[in-house]
Amino acid sequence: MGSQGQAATSDHGEAVAHFVFIPLMAQGHLIPAVDTALLLATHGAICTIAGTPATAARVRPTIDTARASGLPVRLVEFPLDYAKSGLPEGADNMDNVPAQHMQSYFDAVALLREPIESYLRAHAPYPTCVVADFCHPWTTVLASNLGVPRLTFFSMCAFCLLCHHNVERFNAFEGVTRDDEPVVVPGLEGKQIMVTRTQAPGFFRGIPVPFWEEFGDYVERARAEADGVVMNTFEAMEPEYLAGYSEARKMKVWSVGPVSLYHETATLAARGMNATAIDAGECLRWLDGKEAGSVVYVSFGSIAYSNPKQVMELGLGLEASGHPFIWVVRNAHEYDEPVRDFFDELEARVSGRGLLIRGWAPQVLILSHPAVGGFVTHCGWNSTLEAVTAGLPVVTWPHFTDQFLNEKLAVEVLGIGVSVGVTEPLMYAPATKEVAVGREVVEEAVRSVMGDGEEAEERRRRARELAEKARAAMKEGGSSHGNILDLVTRFKPAS
Repeated sequence: MGSQGQAATSDHGEAVAHFVFIPLMAQGHLIPAVDTALLLATHGAICTIAGTPATAARVRPTIDTARASGLPVRLVEFPLDYAKSGLPEGADNMDNVPAQHMQSYFDAVALLREPIESYLRAHAPYPTCVVADFCHPWTTVLASNLGVPRLTFFSMCAFCLLCHHNVERFNAFEGVTRDDEPVVVPGLEGKQIMVTRTQAPGFFRGIPVPFWEEFGDYVERARAEADGVVMNTFEAMEPEYLAGYSEARKMKVWSVGPVSLYHETATLAARGMNATAIDAGECLRWLDGKEAGSVVYVSFGSIAYSNPKQVMELGLGLEASGHPFIWVVRNAHEYDEPVRDFFDELEARVSGRGLLIRGWAPQVLILSHPAVGGFVTHCGWNSTLEAVTAGLPVVTWPHFTDQFLNEKLAVEVLGIGVSVGVTEPLMYAPATKEVAVGREVVEEAVRSVMGDGEEAEERRRRARELAEKARAAMKEGGSSHGNILDLVTRFKPAS
């Protein structure tokens, strides 16, 4: 390593690992990547996080707090070349890129390879490992040019990855003419899992645009050439799927989650990727006035969008359930006047029992409050894992991509979920329904997950058990803690 540049050393002069994180610039991928970097830094590694200006602005408060506490982490900004890639000015993270410019966006991000490489060569210490989101296949060339190993980062679970991998590897959909026809996922240990092509098309597959098929192939080649995988999950939750994925890929998998638990040892406030629409203290005071386990929390994450009629059905279902609720409507301002009026009227009717948050909410803080007893979720992996960490059963309402497989893990494998019955994508679909889930279904699902019956109790018991295992994984002697230490040791520079 010395010939390529100055190796990283600790305050005591020992050689230490230097990880360069290149996350996908999207909320759901970015948060766990940054949390993983902070965990590695806590155990002595140096971590550099590369991001576009908008992404950097989003995570800077978190990084600054970590740096102030003495952690060796740094955040480096790399602006996109809008003109060269044909991208609208300012569209520099996934949350603000118009759908028609998505190809240009991925092209623009790939052009960051040279500036990132130049920066890493010019600024000591020299990197010892690149940790790149699986959506950045161009990092194969970056790592190769630097002469360092590259690990693929996944902000999703092994169950989902193994299902996708096996469906593709064994051509499970061969001869299947309908996208909604279920097939058995081949090569899985334990439970028989059925999926349709719309639920598990493979990454960047099934999009009728040539670029995405080629990009999917490129991503697949890069994944196959990686030196290992880092995943935000934990062994006790899905041991057979982690082992299965490692075996299928013929590479080591480091499960390091739930990485959000880093903030319990640091500070929850430091995780503010976006300014919340409600003061955390106000939220906690509202929850303090509710009985233990009585409140249902409802949020569909940073991307999922419900059409006007569907959003009103959801609100009416929550009202009819009779349970106290916190409902996060991230994009409330985007709805037209009738829907905004509906929010106001609903709020007036459920005053004291229902809390509407228009915008971002302090989710981890809410989920960990004793008054919360269930979570209506879109099944994004971060949210699913946060529910697991909080020991909460879930109502599952997947919208797209890996969310259908996350639902199957929660409902069919872990037994902590109740499904609303959505079987095909609600977003990025050629035809969308005005109402996929009626108010009666919402009411019934909420009552089922929050109820007193034997099934509901059993779900709660399993959820609490999983939460204990999640925490144990992150503590000294736990599987995720051990994997973090192994990464820090294994990727030290050669002396």
